[in-house]
Amino acid sequence: MMTIPQIVKDMRGAMDKGIESTRREFTSIRSGKATPNMLDTVHVDMYGTSMARPFDKSQAKAIEKAIRESDLGLDPSAQGPIIRVPLPSMNEQRRKELVKVVHKLAEEGKIAVRHARTHAREGLKKLQGVSEDDVKHAEKDLQRIHDDYIHKIDDLIKAKEAEIMEV
Repeated sequence: MMTIPQIVKDMRGAMDKGIESTRREFTSIRSGKATPNMLDTVHVDMYGTSMARPFDKSQAKAIEKAIRESDLGLDPSAQGPIIRVPLPSMNEQRRKELVKVVHKLAEEGKIAVRHARTHAREGLKKLQGVSEDDVKHAEKDLQRIHDDYIHKIDDLIKAKEAEIMEV
């Protein structure tokens, strides 16, 4: 049987995943220098499935296409089994585009946090043998925790924006 502490714990776990996902997505966004994580969000369609890190040299064209079609703004070129990914210089316009991508990715994290809160509220409604006051207090706690997590994502956004805009 579910309890208020269990509902809160499950919600925090789901919210932690949302923040972790946002952090991971942010590492794929280039600030000033190239990192291996830049291509982590690129998925290649091959063999009827979407793969994160394909190693098949015969699939260079598919990998090149996936990198080009990602929202990273990269223009790769395959030379046999080798794929070269020249990095465009970071001009003001490119930096602003990347900030927009950061906000889009962060919104996905915020949606995950909101979804966790909604799920927890539904759990509270289903509880039996719990006073209305306890449920009201728990709902206030859920909202406070939700606000904390949204604030954490906003802090991640500010930090990543600063990193991107730093010349």
